[in-house]
Amino acid sequence: MIRINLLPFRAARKKENIRRQVSIFCLMVILVVLSLIYYTTWVDRKIDLLNNNIAQIKKEITLYKDKADEVTKIKKKLKNLELKLGIVGSLEAKRREPVRLIDALTQLMVPERMWITSLKTDAKSVVLKGLAFDNKTVADFMTRIEKSPLFSGVDLKTLQMKQIKGAARIKSFEVFCWKKKENKNAVDTKKGKPAKK
Repeated sequence: MIRINLLPFRAARKKENIRRQVSIFCLMVILVVLSLIYYTTWVDRKIDLLNNNIAQIKKEITLYKDKADEVTKIKKKLKNLELKLGIVGSLEAKRREPVRLIDALTQLMVPERMWITSLKTDAKSVVLKGLAFDNKTVADFMTRIEKSPLFSGVDLKTLQMKQIKGAARIKSFEVFCWKKKENKNAVDTKKGKPAKK
């Protein structure tokens, strides 16, 4: 009978299996290392790209912030200018008011029967002090004021007899008048005069 010794064949096969497993393990390690290197490179590139985008956005933010600051300054200057224009417009409108008021009062006075000695005015009222020959003259003056388009009402504060040297007795009076509120639409903005109807 022939005997075959299989030990060397099994040992060779075992060595081959070990070599194959070591080769597969090394290949897996190499693949994992290559994959990690690739992934790290890809993440580094992405980080660099994001850092570049962040730097670009920061530059744009700085640029837009400067522009926004400039716009804010321009808005403040514009607001100040509008305020100044409003004040100028108000002063322009009020500049003619005393002349118009005195002109109106001159026309409302009873000629050669009375005199105005004092006039005080504010935004809502006018206080007139004056002298008249008699009560009827003061009453006529107050009636004319009530009918005037400049005033909404009139009130007699005082009416007293006064003696002037070398003259007859006359009446001293004080009248309180309420101004009518002006209609802004009735003012000609170019000339500051009441618009013609």
